[in-house]
Amino acid sequence: QVQLVESGGGLVRPGGSLKLSCTASGFLFDAYEMKWWRQAPGKEREFVASITAEGSSVNYADSVRGRYTISRDNAKKTMSLEMSNLKPEDTAVYICHAPTWPQDSWGQGTQVTVSS
Repeated sequence: QVQLVESGGGLVRPGGSLKLSCTASGFLFDAYEMKWWRQAPGKEREFVASITAEGSSVNYADSVRGRYTISRDNAKKTMSLEMSNLKPEDTAVYICHAPTWPQDSWGQGTQVTVSS
């Protein structure tokens, strides 16, 4: 059974930092590109960042580039998202995603709230 479990969310002040983690099980983690998405209240889910299976290439949404860093540890089957200089508009549920077969796999998400 495929499982993706996010952790590390919380309340942080503008300008602060957080590190999110996604722990995977039930599939061949190191064979898949992994992605972070986020969804704010009343808005559509949006792409945040991705990392290739071996971790050699990453991609970011324009809104987070330069502030967020995605990484993975294939031995531990984990993916991380380090977020810095957080802004109120970064407030959302952050969700881990793997394009597994026969259907994509999604975590439940972890809430990040940026507020003073």
